[in-house]
Amino acid sequence: MIPHLRKIFNDSFTEKKYQTFLDDLNAKHPGAIEFRIAETPVFVPDDFREKMISACESIVDIITARGFKEESVKAIPPADFVPGNETHPHFIAFDFGVCINEKKEIEPQLIEMQGFPTLYGFQVYYPEMIQKHFSITRNLTQYLGGYDRPSYLKALKKILIGDNEAENTILLEIKPWEQKTRIDFYCTQDYFGIQPVCITELIEEGNRLFYFHKDKKEKVQVKRIYNRIIFDDLHAQKDSLGKHIDLKKKWDVEWIPHPNWFYRISKYTLPFIKHPFVPETEFLDKVKSIPEDLENYVLKPLFSFAGQGVVIDIKQQDIHSIKDPSNWILQRKVNYAPVIQTPDDPAKAEIRIMYIWPDGATRPVPAINLARLSKGKMIGVRYNQDRTWVGGSVALFKPKA
Repeated sequence: MIPHLRKIFNDSFTEKKYQTFLDDLNAKHPGAIEFRIAETPVFVPDDFREKMISACESIVDIITARGFKEESVKAIPPADFVPGNETHPHFIAFDFGVCINEKKEIEPQLIEMQGFPTLYGFQVYYPEMIQKHFSITRNLTQYLGGYDRPSYLKALKKILIGDNEAENTILLEIKPWEQKTRIDFYCTQDYFGIQPVCITELIEEGNRLFYFHKDKKEKVQVKRIYNRIIFDDLHAQKDSLGKHIDLKKKWDVEWIPHPNWFYRISKYTLPFIKHPFVPETEFLDKVKSIPEDLENYVLKPLFSFAGQGVVIDIKQQDIHSIKDPSNWILQRKVNYAPVIQTPDDPAKAEIRIMYIWPDGATRPVPAINLARLSKGKMIGVRYNQDRTWVGGSVALFKPKA
């Protein structure tokens, strides 16, 4: 997207250099990165970055407005409602497709958003490896909002640990050692000393929770939970998990972020947003008549993750077969632009702007990002793995003066 940087990077790229980079990237935690790492970062110009931030800030205005919590309670399935002090969403992620508009101009279009943390640790470590092995990237940054490495890690540590000891915060997941994103858990532990813990490993005593600390070799109280559990996954695996705590009990812990924010800030919020970089979206049960040009729309379930359940090529019968239309949205399809030049076909890109919301702040701020490259219909590291120059990546920006 910055043509001269793209040309320099591509001209200097070799498979040997890429493999050396991968070997170094994997050396810290061998075997922990299961998803494909793309051959290249995305070089993002200033104006495109500011367009994404403009859309994000307009959504933050909605999230911070009076009445949002009362309205968004409808987004939480009653069976998944978790009691306790929700405070605010400590993490918000906004996914933008790099698209082409009707004027053939490149612009961002919001695809999805979530009040849930993903790869906030790995996106510190991984771009540093890129900068180590690809010299053209060394004067660029993955950080936003005035952050750099020290200030970002300091802010993230404060959010995760607060005024407690690191041992009193855990990263909670379902079988964290089996998750495809476990490299992020290990990076988080490297930076902050926070242990990944499976939901089956928690010990309950009244309304307090404990876990076995692997270094201390003793039981330690949990005071803060860095939450990585998605209820869809929990429901799907509950029969095979065995005994585990009930997340819906009112525990004596602080949630970072509270599980309800996964639903409050989600596809449910999209129909309420009016912005040139947010595609027209409606709840399926509010659609007065099915559009004749269904090829220009995409059908998405409200309560899913990582693209699961999305219908790209919609047929009328797809809509008629849905039994709970209030839990689906119909969104105008955006035209991803194959703008990332590669040795064969150009790649499409999606950029995730990742916000943090420190305690005491009046609103969240952009801090870091990730990107994903694709040459297929779906964007995401689980798709088109038989191609090259696709997979997990990062957007790199010129630092602001």
